[in-house]
Amino acid sequence: MKRHFILATLFLVTFCWGQGGTPPDDPIAQNLFAPDLVMKYRQEINLDENQSRAMKEAIQKAQAKFLDLQWDMQSEQQKLVQLLKAQPVDESAALAQVDRLLNQEREVKKAQLSLLIRIKNLLSDAQQAKLNELRRRP
Repeated sequence: MKRHFILATLFLVTFCWGQGGTPPDDPIAQNLFAPDLVMKYRQEINLDENQSRAMKEAIQKAQAKFLDLQWDMQSEQQKLVQLLKAQPVDESAALAQVDRLLNQEREVKKAQLSLLIRIKNLLSDAQQAKLNELRRRP
């Protein structure tokens, strides 16, 4: 169940980056390709078996990392919730815990970006150009 949640989260984030869900002026999204975008147009871009296999491996490794990060992030969030329930709230302890939680969120975003970079690096220049053209279609 957790694996499906993480996979859905990953694809939701990357879908928004790779599809019309991002602002057109987002320079990061314009230069990366979501896994679902590549999968959707794999025939049009002539994705070969080696590329497909490497992409699947990268996604599987990322899923494992996302699972670990999700557990860690939930733990840090629970600690913050406990601190916020106190009366009065220990501001310095709560803010220190927020920093730990934000560090976990940063690691999640870094892992997401790493996956998107790996996917881009698996594609030829011609494949990237074709994907850019295909994703602009209405």
